[in-house]
Amino acid sequence: MHSIRRAVTLAIVVLVVLVAADVAQLSAQSKDPRVGTWKLNVAKSKYDPGPPPQSQTLKVDAVGKGEKVTSETVTADGKKVTVTYTANFDGKDYPLTGSAVGADKVSLKRIDARTTERIDKKDGKPVVTIRRVVSADGKTMTATSKGTNAEGKPTNNVAVFEKQ
Repeated sequence: MHSIRRAVTLAIVVLVVLVAADVAQLSAQSKDPRVGTWKLNVAKSKYDPGPPPQSQTLKVDAVGKGEKVTSETVTADGKKVTVTYTANFDGKDYPLTGSAVGADKVSLKRIDARTTERIDKKDGKPVVTIRRVVSADGKTMTATSKGTNAEGKPTNNVAVFEKQ
């Protein structure tokens, strides 16, 4: 009887610890200023070379030790493009789909609570580096990207997103 009580007590303790860990992770994720839906403010953004997209919406979800991002873009010529990935902030390569420049992998690093770095790669080589910074008030995210476009020309873009 004593061993059954001990086993039940141990099981309850383990369950409480697991639930507490999940709650702590969810709490940390809910405080992440990047999580949510973001819309591109085309007027405040700069695309070199242009033209800028007609619109772009980012949906950022906290997943594990990283993020899941879905980007819906309407290009300057009206083409709809969807880019998706799920990756951890560990610098390792993860699958990327839908990239306009043909990138097939993405790696992420967290610089600080409001800043992340994303590198899109094609055949293992970086093609675009994006530094994303969320404003102190959490209402704006600025994504500065440098790399090459589908034609192989250098790009230097500053995209300003507003939280929805």
